[in-house]
Amino acid sequence: MELKIPSKAQNEAFARVAVAAFVAQLDPTLDEITEIKTAVSEAVTNSIIHAYEDKIGEIIIKGKIYENYIVEIEVIDFGKGIEDVELARQPLFTTKPDQERSGMGFTVMETFMDKLEVTSEVGRGTCVRMFKAIKKRKSEGVEIEQGFPGGIDK
Repeated sequence: MELKIPSKAQNEAFARVAVAAFVAQLDPTLDEITEIKTAVSEAVTNSIIHAYEDKIGEIIIKGKIYENYIVEIEVIDFGKGIEDVELARQPLFTTKPDQERSGMGFTVMETFMDKLEVTSEVGRGTCVRMFKAIKKRKSEGVEIEQGFPGGIDK
């Protein structure tokens, strides 16, 4: 799945719903879908607020489902990039304290997803890759291996 949206605040909700609809084919629990939607919301909001600041740019959201019920979601922007990714990932770190930003975006993404990768280049943009293993309910008689595909480790 690939979705391209302008970096406007009203598109954050659309991105959440679109990703939820994409993931719904795996029959996730309500908690799983809520966690994925929240992580996507944080990633898209970061692109809107930080990457493009006072201008409109493009955000690309990609989704992939692996055969072992692993979901991969990428949120990509072509904005200003992050100078120090490790610092930006620290809880409570924010570059916009005057806008009452909590600095918890990456922490929320890490909490709700099984794996988070952030790559960024100043002046070129940022890519946030998130992975979530959807656990099928035993009552359905479905048992799956929860390993990540293609060398993707937690």
